[in-house]
Amino acid sequence: QVQLVESGGGLVQAGGSLNLSCAASGTIFNVNAVGWYRQAPGKQRALVARITYGHSTNYADSVKGRFTISRDSAKNTVYLQMNSLKPEDTAVYYCAAGRPYNDLDLVPYYWGQGTQVTVSS
Repeated sequence: QVQLVESGGGLVQAGGSLNLSCAASGTIFNVNAVGWYRQAPGKQRALVARITYGHSTNYADSVKGRFTISRDSAKNTVYLQMNSLKPEDTAVYYCAAGRPYNDLDLVPYYWGQGTQVTVSS
């Protein structure tokens, strides 16, 4: 059984940083990319960063230059380093594993449970 477990969320002041982790366990098939999504109250879930197993990265314009996605294959873990956080970054952040689609999209096969990120002004 595949599990994706996110951690690292929390409350931070505007301008601060957080580093989210997404640890995978179990045997994963047909996956060669991992993405970080976020969903704010009343809004649709949106992909903000994606990394392929070839380490190609893509970002939504709203986070470009502030967020960095990376992968440690030895630890089966993908990270999202978030700097210069803004109140509008407040959301539940989910990681998903699947196959890349277009420039910044993912066909997700597996989801994590989500971790809350709250940025105060």
